[in-house]
Amino acid sequence: MTVKRLLLGAAALVLLAVLAAAALLGWQRNLTEAAAPRTGPVSIQRGAYLGAIGNCAGCHTARGGERLAGGRGIPTPFGTVFAPNLTPDASGLAGWSADDFWRALHLGQSRDGRLLVPVHPITNTTLVTRDDADALHAWLQAQPAVAAPRRAHELRWPYGSQLAIAGWRALYFKPGVYRPDAAQDATWNRGAYLTQGLAHCSACHATRGPLGGDGGAADFRGGLLAGLGWYAPSLLDPAEAGVQRWPDATLRRWLRDGHVDSHTAQGPMAEVILGSTAALNDGDLGAMSTYLRSLPEQAVARARPADPDVSRRQLGAALYREHCASCHGDAGEGRRDASGALAYPPLAGSRLVTQASAANLLRLIERGGFAPATPGHPRPYGMPPFAGVLGAEELAALASHLRESFGHRAGEVDTVEVLRLRAAAAAR
Repeated sequence: MTVKRLLLGAAALVLLAVLAAAALLGWQRNLTEAAAPRTGPVSIQRGAYLGAIGNCAGCHTARGGERLAGGRGIPTPFGTVFAPNLTPDASGLAGWSADDFWRALHLGQSRDGRLLVPVHPITNTTLVTRDDADALHAWLQAQPAVAAPRRAHELRWPYGSQLAIAGWRALYFKPGVYRPDAAQDATWNRGAYLTQGLAHCSACHATRGPLGGDGGAADFRGGLLAGLGWYAPSLLDPAEAGVQRWPDATLRRWLRDGHVDSHTAQGPMAEVILGSTAALNDGDLGAMSTYLRSLPEQAVARARPADPDVSRRQLGAALYREHCASCHGDAGEGRRDASGALAYPPLAGSRLVTQASAANLLRLIERGGFAPATPGHPRPYGMPPFAGVLGAEELAALASHLRESFGHRAGEVDTVEVLRLRAAAAAR
């Protein structure tokens, strides 16, 4: 190791120490608020509803594991984080008081004083009110206890160290319960509280920097979900996932069912619908709809697409006829079932096809997928995977055909882009 690298490493550690000290001072100023008493009675039933909105089980349940017992690996650019046990077992939340739980949500601090890694969405959960935190705590304490010891995170050094976490928080985290905007009505504020807080939409839909920091709980600019291979589209751009121009009834149905008109939730969003927004009551559906439709419009910057390639497009058209047209139609118009319901969505005009990033289109072609099975859409049709059928060159050709056909002008995709997105999906 060179002297220059040693000096840079020492400087980085000094900077982290300074940031950590600043963060600790900030947390001390918030301890009074962190110990704030509840203002009303605790309801386990309300806690169950809030736990559904927050989709606690989505992260804190391993595939095939006991509900809320933790162990699910969550990939990040810095390694894998394993969700802890939230059941009232000694390996989980047994012995945790309401104050302990409040500090975990509000300050991101465990009962033993350890700082939680910021994969726990502290920029969102800090906004949760004390009453809601206490209801969540009561509900979790009422769950069946499951013995499931915490699995150590697999993070590259120094990202999992307490010093690095403290430094990160000094840069990106400011504790604070949601404060209503006096310029907005109660419905808008309720929607903002849910969207920014428990529903933690920005945990996926934010734009993140090299250290994983974002612009806060109201950052909805979108970005690639490293390690998952999916792209969380911008909620500000109507050409991506913005709903500013959607009618209220359409957005309510989307949040409840994950399926409306030609829009079908796929990938991580299908999990969010199934595990979170499908549980919203009518009032909260309306509140989230009001807030999301009020977001400012901001177009996503688009990178220069691949140079047009006639042979690539010809290959893509042939692949579409062979593998896709029987379900999605010769002109991308989609297909309905015998009842008249839309079985296979149209690709013509699809925002998933024309997003700035081709990641979701490629991911869906490779891995396939299902829309969420919700009461309003109980038997969704599925998309078969083509990973074992199409290579990188063929994927690029098919995606290019879709992005430049049916009236689309989204730009072609080359093999290099396919391989780059595959590498991002495999990053840990």
